Amino acid sequence: MKQPKRYLITSALPYANGLKHIGHLAGAYLPADIYVRYLKAQKRDVVFVCGSDEHGTAIPIQATKEGTTAQAIIDKYHPIMLQNFKDLGIEFDIYHRTSDPLHHATAQEFFTRLNNNGDLETKESEQYFDEQANSFLADRYIKGTCPNCGYENAYGDQCENCGKSLSPDELINPVSTLSGNAPIKKLTKHWYLPLNKHEDFLREWILKEHANDWRTTVLGQCKSWIDGGLQPRAVTRDLDWGVKVPLKEAEGKVLYVWFDAPIGYISATKQWALNTGKDWRPYWEDKETKLIHFIGKDNIVFHCLIFPVMLKLHGNILPDNVPSNEFMNLEGDKMSTSRNWKIEMQDYIDDFINKENGGTQMADVLRYYLTLIAPETKDSEFTWQGFQDANNSELVSIFGNYVNRSLVLMHKLCKGKVPPLHADVLTDLDRSTMDEIRGTKEKVELLLEQYKFRDALFEVINLSRIGNQYMQKKEPWIVAKQTGDDGQPNTEAQQSIDNTLHICLQLCANLAVLINPFLPFTAKKMCYLMKVVDKMLDWENAGKMKLLSVGYSLRPPELLFRKIEDSEIIYQLEKLKAAVVNRESSVVSKKNITMEPITNSLTGLEGKEPETGNRKPEIVFDDFAKIDLRVGKIIAAEKVEKADKLLKLSVDLGFETRTIVSGIALHFKPEEIVGKQVTVVVNLAPRKMRGIESNGMILMAEDADGKLHFINPELDVNPGAGVS
Repeated sequence: MKQPKRYLITSALPYANGLKHIGHLAGAYLPADIYVRYLKAQKRDVVFVCGSDEHGTAIPIQATKEGTTAQAIIDKYHPIMLQNFKDLGIEFDIYHRTSDPLHHATAQEFFTRLNNNGDLETKESEQYFDEQANSFLADRYIKGTCPNCGYENAYGDQCENCGKSLSPDELINPVSTLSGNAPIKKLTKHWYLPLNKHEDFLREWILKEHANDWRTTVLGQCKSWIDGGLQPRAVTRDLDWGVKVPLKEAEGKVLYVWFDAPIGYISATKQWALNTGKDWRPYWEDKETKLIHFIGKDNIVFHCLIFPVMLKLHGNILPDNVPSNEFMNLEGDKMSTSRNWKIEMQDYIDDFINKENGGTQMADVLRYYLTLIAPETKDSEFTWQGFQDANNSELVSIFGNYVNRSLVLMHKLCKGKVPPLHADVLTDLDRSTMDEIRGTKEKVELLLEQYKFRDALFEVINLSRIGNQYMQKKEPWIVAKQTGDDGQPNTEAQQSIDNTLHICLQLCANLAVLINPFLPFTAKKMCYLMKVVDKMLDWENAGKMKLLSVGYSLRPPELLFRKIEDSEIIYQLEKLKAAVVNRESSVVSKKNITMEPITNSLTGLEGKEPETGNRKPEIVFDDFAKIDLRVGKIIAAEKVEKADKLLKLSVDLGFETRTIVSGIALHFKPEEIVGKQVTVVVNLAPRKMRGIESNGMILMAEDADGKLHFINPELDVNPGAGVS
């Protein structure tokens, strides 16, 4: 595929009305940062722009809550958000502000060109007006009773109790939040973007030209909007906070925030060009530029339908792709700032990164987990237990453990230096492992180009898993016991040790290159340990087997990641529990719905027959939350020797394959259950049964006749999917 001449990458501009949570990070900023780091490692011409969205009603509303001015609000939150991003490794080339005069001028010029070209239309309509405040009312300045659920404090744009989108006209008994009085209807004039005139263009451009390269979730939402019929959309509003409409007859009106905010990408690029002495125009006007928007699904309509129409009319290039993410939920519920059900980036930074036992490694832990559960094709869920398990079971036990063992053994068996590779005594395992290193680069590269960041990360971690398996099979610590008369390993043994650790160390160096887009702090730490400059992280080095020179001394090993203790997870869950107390009563009651008990059993720990009829003592939600349930698929099954009730199962969990011993042999034949989907308790401590280590437990149900049944999803889902 021909590479574009340059790239312009954008992340949705966050509102500067408060702190942002990790759902925002996972949706628009982390995937963009991963992609940009990959592009820059390839030495491509790329500019990553973002900035604070500082207009719209959300800002003055927050100012009212805090008893201050709109300007004070944006001046407060802009630097905090920028620092939050930096602390979590998000590196923009420019983080601009829509309150900047350059942006105001850019947005006004954009409006003027469209208006002068006859691309906008005007019309008068009646809108709500507060006579006492002498002000037209934005939707958020109107409250009333929700026609859907009867909630008495629904806003004019949405009911926060039932979540239904509303218009002010739908509210029952609407009142102004400015004065508390019932508003009147008053005639006003506004400028509109006639989207209905551009349906054919959008249908051709999106549904045909991008049918095969855009995510199906994005295409589906776009098709739904277009098929439903697009309507003219107001680009101005009556408000005193925002970009002034540059027309004499538009006194007291500003550009609608949805119109001026995406233009912020252009003004940010202009500011970047001023800062660097570059020309901004090719990035927005040259068709050899690849424009990519990273957003959450609530922004699809703006970035796929409205902004492209604006760009086309203004003479700019169109986005090549809009890899939108779905939503990330939190502990069984949708993240919500208004309901205080969230983990703010600042909270995570305070609790993990700013502590003595945290640091930048913990920024990478969050980046890792958010990418691991990225909502690329469907909504996903963040759980603190899953976060802990991802760190302890994968980063610590697989990736970090492999790097640490490689360095420890090099210092112990090779005098702290990179050993030579003896080509004449390479084994098939040596060669296949080197092939895996080269092949992983190609897999990761292809997946990143397709915006499949979760799958790409899996391949990197899987390479460290392959490294662990390779080391375990080669057992250099055992080979070292094959000594000569001098007590040192004999020649054959030493050559085997040299080859093993040479390959292990080259694999470590490759891991640093491959993990860099995902975990940049970890990659730099690995460069430090290997005593190489950061230039080694250039993508061209991935897949190479000579990244570390023979005879080069490396630093003593240091742990890349620390174990996260149960007490830390309990503390975070308690914080969330405290947030629940402050929720609206309707939300609290929803969370506390009781369920009728069902007869079920967890089999596999000791192969015991399931007990029936006896209910166990009541537990609280936190007890249940400790259990990590995942969907798995049985890929192999066999009877356990001299154990009538036990089957040894190999279960694919997506992120790894586990051996689970289950007491179901009296109910199923091994060949009958291969390919079955099952529900697995994955965070159960391992336990040996008949000499076999069982790593998990299968969830079963027992009917009235004593027959066992698998608990599994109705439809096929990917192994590793969480069960909640």
